[in-house]
Amino acid sequence: MFARSVSMHLKSNSTEEFTQTIEREVIPLLRKQKGFQDQITFITPGGKEAVGISLWDHKEDAEAYRRGTYFEVQKALARLVDGTPQLQTYEVSNSTFHTIGARVPATETRPVFVG
Repeated sequence: MFARSVSMHLKSNSTEEFTQTIEREVIPLLRKQKGFQDQITFITPGGKEAVGISLWDHKEDAEAYRRGTYFEVQKALARLVDGTPQLQTYEVSNSTFHTIGARVPATETRPVFVG
């Protein structure tokens, strides 16, 4: 599983409109994307900062979204966000919401027990 984290500075007094835009415009777009699993959005107390975390089946699914539909999302949020949103990507290692198989890095070796 793969995650995208996008942090944004919100314009003054835009929290309610931002939340409604996420619900009405962004989430429906995300649900149409191949490999999309979940979206969680956080807003700081006072409404000056927001972080959106989306979960994807595979990195390739998230990259396809970034190259295509993400531009529509940026356009929908542009009137509510100051500056350029900052993107970070991650491999998901643990989740209580989703079942994720343990991943072993290619360079790691496991001991073999013979009993």
